Amino acid sequence: MRRRNNKEKDILDQGLDTIEQFFKEKVGLGTSFDLGIRKLNVLGKEIQIYYVNGLCDTLYIVEIIKELVNLNDKEKPTKAIGSLIKNRLVHESVDPVNTMDEVVDQVLSGLIAIIIEGEESALIIDVRSYPGRQPEEPDTEKVVRGSRDGYVENIIINTALTRRRIRDEHLRFEMFKVGERSKTDVAIGYIEDIANPGLVETIRKEISNIDVDGITMADKTIEEYIMKQGYNPFPLVRYTERADVGSIHLLEGHVLIFIDTSPSVMITPATYFHHVQHAEEYRQSPAVGTFVRWTRFLGIWVSLFLLPLWYLFVLEPSMLPATLSYIGPNELSEIPIIIQLLAADLGVEFLRIAAIHTPTPLSTAMGLIAAVLIGQIAVDVGLFGPEIILYISIVAIGTFSTPSYELSVANKMVRMILLIAVALFKAPGLIIGTTVFILFLTQLRPLNAPYLWPVLPFNPSAFTHILIRRPVPGSIFRPSIVHPRNKFRQPPKSDH
Repeated sequence: MRRRNNKEKDILDQGLDTIEQFFKEKVGLGTSFDLGIRKLNVLGKEIQIYYVNGLCDTLYIVEIIKELVNLNDKEKPTKAIGSLIKNRLVHESVDPVNTMDEVVDQVLSGLIAIIIEGEESALIIDVRSYPGRQPEEPDTEKVVRGSRDGYVENIIINTALTRRRIRDEHLRFEMFKVGERSKTDVAIGYIEDIANPGLVETIRKEISNIDVDGITMADKTIEEYIMKQGYNPFPLVRYTERADVGSIHLLEGHVLIFIDTSPSVMITPATYFHHVQHAEEYRQSPAVGTFVRWTRFLGIWVSLFLLPLWYLFVLEPSMLPATLSYIGPNELSEIPIIIQLLAADLGVEFLRIAAIHTPTPLSTAMGLIAAVLIGQIAVDVGLFGPEIILYISIVAIGTFSTPSYELSVANKMVRMILLIAVALFKAPGLIIGTTVFILFLTQLRPLNAPYLWPVLPFNPSAFTHILIRRPVPGSIFRPSIVHPRNKFRQPPKSDH
């Protein structure tokens, strides 16, 4: 991050008038209505308090001002007024800073700065009270049973929700400020005696090296800087808005990245199979969780390969066994089937985008229009065949059953590419396209973690854990993909 010059850094010892003039010229005091100053006279010394309305808790500031004013009635003038005031401030977080750069950064972050005449350091008090909503269950990660709280846009609340679940003395939250102008708070969370120190250091270094004016888009901007994602559509980190999901990954040895203003927490490193799991599997019995997981895997497979396979059988009916000879369009249309498939698939994407932008009171009406009018009338006029609507609907359900929204969109793009490959080259197109798809995923190594682990490279124990939701008492080892310092979830029992 760019720092100010030395003259600006040392301005704290140049007098209160100089400091006030600096705030007026550089920060906007007197121009920005929300930036304020309160001047007091305590024991013969002038005191200035700088703050930003809307980011501070007013009641705390009032209590601090009362305590400072009461010093005039209770204490005698002293040369050590700085130490006296610091000892009398009624707050648990009072930190001295020695540069003007730090003062400005903290004030604009919602803290208040108390500057005392004759002192070379300012006192920073954390009275932040960011506007935001209360923790509630995330819409995209709902469960039948389980906690109903979730991460919100306030980084302090998010770290508190995590610490509430992991009351371990080794849990660490390191704070950074990212963005020369936005100065967004970013924190990395990890358990010191579990997480791989190399992984922590890599993420710490990548965040520290981000040089940008602002990250108002929060988590996605951080991901692109850390992962060097480019135009790769597949998610390289896992996002979650559930505090229990974030906490269980901490216990596995992952590193979490919290970004202020974002309710999504980034879980690193993440593989393809991290994106196909859901908290619901662990809120049910192992048997039910395994059944739900297999059903979800089937839905994801359907969303990828059902349309290309069906279209291949349409083009090559001889490939179908006699028992499945009924598969295929019974009514031919003037519009080529590939055009129908691509148009219908894009139509579902139109509906998804429209649902996001449609106000909630109108969403039901939009759904009825899409389902009844567009779908049925399109079949009646011959725009789409009935089979097209059927298979597109099944694929759409499979897409929506994918827990990760980012992965579902990436899979949709792959499905459309496979459809075009089948249209151009038939069976070889599907085989080559699928092979290229798998090879592309194989070469991905986000934070040096193989993306298709534990399939490639193959790890039998971890692969079994992916297929079958094991009982918690039987899950002894942490995933080796994160190279944890302590590989045991549960200490091995000693023989007596």
